Amino acid sequence: MSLSPDAPPPLPRPLHRAARMEDALGGVIERVLLRRGWRPRVLTYTGYGGQGWVRVLGRVLLTPPGTRSRDVDSGRGWRRFLSAGMGGVPVSIEVGDECHEVRSARGGYLDVRLPVDLPSGWAAARLSADGSPPCDAPLRIVDEVARFGVVSDIDDTVVITALPRPLLAFWNTFVRREESRRPVPGMAHLYAELLTQDEHAPVIYLSTGAWNTAPALTNFLHRNGYPPGPLLMTDWGPTAEGWFRSGQAHKRTELRRLLEEFPWLEWVLVGDDGQHDPDLYTAAAVGAPGRVRMIAIRQLTATQQVLTHGTPEPLPERLPAVAAPEVRAPDGFGLLDLMRSRGLLMGDQPS
Repeated sequence: MSLSPDAPPPLPRPLHRAARMEDALGGVIERVLLRRGWRPRVLTYTGYGGQGWVRVLGRVLLTPPGTRSRDVDSGRGWRRFLSAGMGGVPVSIEVGDECHEVRSARGGYLDVRLPVDLPSGWAAARLSADGSPPCDAPLRIVDEVARFGVVSDIDDTVVITALPRPLLAFWNTFVRREESRRPVPGMAHLYAELLTQDEHAPVIYLSTGAWNTAPALTNFLHRNGYPPGPLLMTDWGPTAEGWFRSGQAHKRTELRRLLEEFPWLEWVLVGDDGQHDPDLYTAAAVGAPGRVRMIAIRQLTATQQVLTHGTPEPLPERLPAVAAPEVRAPDGFGLLDLMRSRGLLMGDQPS
């Protein structure tokens, strides 16, 4: 049923009580920290864009007096999760020749799409929160000559984490230093080989991990030879609709958005079989015929499966892998060999 032009707009849905409780506690913390002289600063994340637009990502955090810009994202381990995000803060975003004024959302997060024409390649937006010193947010502007892009999971796809197991999740997130994390063998080599097929192809990392870990993960990717690219993470804790955020819904939403934002690109979707990547990627291929070039799934060992979800076998899959070519192997070297043998790389012929 459609509304008449004179009808009032529908009332916004009330926040879930968990979100109200979180906001109330956050308000108390904000008032205490502000009285102690803490001030808002922006932590920027890598965004992306296309012809005529950009998606800028960041977060407004309350920081102690004297905090330098380079110190905003320097927390390690558990310190990353004691940051105080602040919503409703005015943020100035300079990109191209334009300056935009926005406000941070719940938890201090910034996720805004802005109109601007920028040349393809790497650019930057300059952000400042409520008069704080400005800082740059990298932007990956996708060239319209690009033929495909890569979407990569992170946990147990590019880095060995076994994150869903509660004890290991606690250890990896709150204790372990980023330098001690181990990359999955051959995955950086696989991505480098894919980029030789198209130098304009964007690489986007899609994860159910918390935004708090994004700076550390960016350092990990750079240190281990992975191509740079935006990280699309999520926020732990209550949402406007419930007690906990759905990681699967987050991945589905972001995949759908990428398909819509870059309608000319085909996608290589890379994940692992420890959780729901095979079903999520197959569903994306079914929902957008011809838009998924291939699916590459890293196979976890029986031990890694147990650490991930408690049983030695992969989770049962609901969807048959028939919507797009698919390869599965224990590491990046095996995945690349299968791509070559099946002629899935440009210029290769099936052996």
